Amino acid sequence: MASRRPVRVRVPVVLRELPADLAAVLGLVVLTNLVVFLPVVRETPLRIAFGLPLTLFLPGYALVAALFPEAGESPTDETTDPPPTADAAGTATDGEDGTMAALSDRGIDGIERVALSFGLSIAVVPLIGLVLNFTPWGIRLVPIMVAVSGFTVSMVVLAAQRRRELPAEERFSVPYRQWLDTGRAELLEPDTRADAILNVVLVCSILLATGSVAYAVAVPKQGESFSEFYLLTENESGDLVADDYPTEFQPGESRQLTVGIGNQEHERANYTVVVELQRVDVVDNETRVREATELRRFRPTLAHNETWHRQHTLTPRMTGERLRLQYLLYRGEPATPLNRSAAYREVHLWVTVTDGAADNSSLG
Repeated sequence: MASRRPVRVRVPVVLRELPADLAAVLGLVVLTNLVVFLPVVRETPLRIAFGLPLTLFLPGYALVAALFPEAGESPTDETTDPPPTADAAGTATDGEDGTMAALSDRGIDGIERVALSFGLSIAVVPLIGLVLNFTPWGIRLVPIMVAVSGFTVSMVVLAAQRRRELPAEERFSVPYRQWLDTGRAELLEPDTRADAILNVVLVCSILLATGSVAYAVAVPKQGESFSEFYLLTENESGDLVADDYPTEFQPGESRQLTVGIGNQEHERANYTVVVELQRVDVVDNETRVREATELRRFRPTLAHNETWHRQHTLTPRMTGERLRLQYLLYRGEPATPLNRSAAYREVHLWVTVTDGAADNSSLG
């Protein structure tokens, strides 16, 4: 019986030799997607903490890494020797043209790379959103995350491939160890007592700033609390619009309306919607209900930032002019008898039903 060979997972060379900075970008992209989509974690402030870098920095950094795989140096680090001039034959010169060539060949340094990363991210992410707007998926969370993450990962792979094609001494790399050694020496081995005091102040300032940002993310300032309440109709293309409301009815004629609620209360809320058809009198600019029939009650429960729509058919049988079709919104269950003035929100339509209809009304 032939022996089985062990299964080997062939990892591409690009991934096995992935530079540390590009591996960090790839890891942050994966972590951000987990934070955004995991059921429990996505409700925490970690969603904002990881979402901001993916929106404002990581796509631009990956793009810059793909465009500039070579190491760069700061203009202040370049040689200040005066450029040689052309000889009598007009051949070898390092004059003005040579200086410009040297500047163009030096690449970009770390500060320029970080600045371009922010700028290109701010440019790339809206362009991705613009393209998605003209696709069937639209500008929604899942398509945006897939598109931005896919762009960033593809740029990381391209940047790793381009760096691998360069000689080792010309590749860009983040000097993590140099930064750590320099920072350790500055903090733990100050030259003077004044430097030691300044180091303590610097560390305290960084901790205070970090704590302030973390608190602002974890405990965001609560904005105004309110609930949206509205009526909509369906147009010829099937879209819900705030237009063309039914105002004239024939006997037995039915029309459709859609009532909507938007919860912006920053908490879960229970609502009750009471629909009435009323015969009213207006006396001294005051509307008095003379006769009312309750047509329907809805009892939705909405989480913060959740929207609820309910379409229903209206078939009025109470005749008369300027009948009021009133929708009353209550937080929780309204009292009995119904107190219309205690409603949290109210919308209404004035309708006219021609003679010949029945004396009652219903909502089917």
